[in-house]
Amino acid sequence: MASLMENLIEVLSQESEEYKGLLALSQKKMRIIASANLEDLQRITDDEQEVVGRLSRLEKRRIEVTADIANVLNKDVETMKLTNLIEMMSARPEDKAKLEEIHGRLRDVVREVQRTNEQNRELLEEALELVNFEMNMLQAYKAAPETANYTKGACNSGAQMGVDSGSFDAKQ
Repeated sequence: MASLMENLIEVLSQESEEYKGLLALSQKKMRIIASANLEDLQRITDDEQEVVGRLSRLEKRRIEVTADIANVLNKDVETMKLTNLIEMMSARPEDKAKLEEIHGRLRDVVREVQRTNEQNRELLEEALELVNFEMNMLQAYKAAPETANYTKGACNSGAQMGVDSGSFDAKQ
């Protein structure tokens, strides 16, 4: 049982460190979103995917260790939660203290990652709204109303305000 607890504490510590790394990337991503640098955004998203992959592997290991602990304690693996395990460890105060400490660190860093990701989501939504606004402005510019310009024969010329003949000038 002692080695299982050590394995669990080790896995949880590694998860905590990976989440700290993910938090740092998320905070860096916030600045990149604000600066609208798409190349850096792509790079940081790739870095985040690597961290998420490592977290996924650690999560699988944690589930396996938790299942082993549940089997040793003759408890249902589906209801075995870290908080329940901490309560069960009252006979082993050293393990209980380690689990409480790592649980607190992990909980705090995950909450901070969630908060930062929510801010990033809001920033991205605002950026998309701005792009949509600019696209609508460009479309409105192209669909400008006709002017009241008349030709020599007193006919409307059909010219639109602010719109060139549609030709592209590569020199500009």
